This record gives sequence, structure tokens and C-alpha cells, in this order.
Amino acid sequence: MKKATEILSEEHKNILKVTEALFKECHAMEEGKKLDEDFFKKAIEFIRNYADKFHHAKEEDILFYELRKDSVEMHCNPTDQMLHEHDLGRNYIKELEEGLKKKNTQKIIENAKGYAGLLQEHIFKEDNILYPMADDVLDGKVQKLMLERFVEAEKKNFAKGTKEKYLSIAKEFEKRS
Repeated sequence: MKKATEILSEEHKNILKVTEALFKECHAMEEGKKLDEDFFKKAIEFIRNYADKFHHAKEEDILFYELRKDSVEMHCNPTDQMLHEHDLGRNYIKELEEGLKKKNTQKIIENAKGYAGLLQEHIFKEDNILYPMADDVLDGKVQKLMLERFVEAEKKNFAKGTKEKYLSIAKEFEKRS
């Protein structure tokens, strides 16, 4: 049986494709490339819908919910820090969008790089620290329940074909990096 954390790690790979493209685009702009508004609008759309509404919702509402139960015993529980980092990421995207509206390239670069760096570190911590801890403390019954709730969340948050739309954006951005 596949574990919920394996699904989340697979989704991370798509998010990392976008963070790499953000770094590359920012570097090109620092070297004199003209602002590509469509690129950043598409990145924001991907981040808000795939990374946040689709992926972070599963983490926050399902995995972190289970990990924060009193019955779950871990020597330390990093879920509060992960939630804080999700909020930091949302703020970077809000500021990135504001910079884009004002065509403020410095603000765009600063927030796009801030988001990309934060998410790369965040994903490393989840994949290598939090998820293995979760797999150690959550039994098979809870794992199965989380998988069922993932399917429900996916149906609730994404109409048919929407997930594929965002996966194609990630693939397109991967080609840019």
C-alpha cells in the first residue's frame, strides 16, 4: 500500500520544477532579461492552486491534523514550523503578485527567489525529516484513512482535468530550467 507521505513527496517534485524555473527566470532578469509577466502569472497560478490549494491542503487538513492529535507521540513535532513556513510562502506569493501588478522587477525577483528558496528548504525538511517521522508514528489504519481523505480532497478541490493542467505547467517550467 502506498503511503500518504509518498504521494506528498511525488507532488513535491512538481513544485520543485516550478521553484527551479523561478530561480532561472530571476537570474535571467538580473542579467538584463525583460520581465515576462505571463511566466510569473502562470507561476502564481500554479503555486496558489497546485502547491497551496491542492498539496498544502492535504498536508494541513489531513497529515498535520493526524500528527497533532494528542495520541500521536513524537520526540518533537515539527508541524507548527511547517505551517509557519506555508504561511511565509503565501506571503511571498502575495508580495510577488503585488510586485507584478506594479511591474516592480526588484520586488518580483526578491519575492520569487524568497519563495523558491523557502520551498526548496521546506520540501527537503518534509521529505527527509517530517515524513519519515510521520511514517514511524502513524499506523496502517491511519495511513489508509489518510489516503481515502486525499482522494476526497482531490475531488473536492479540483474539477476533472484540473490536476493535469497544473502538471503540464510544471512540465513546461521544467523545460525552461
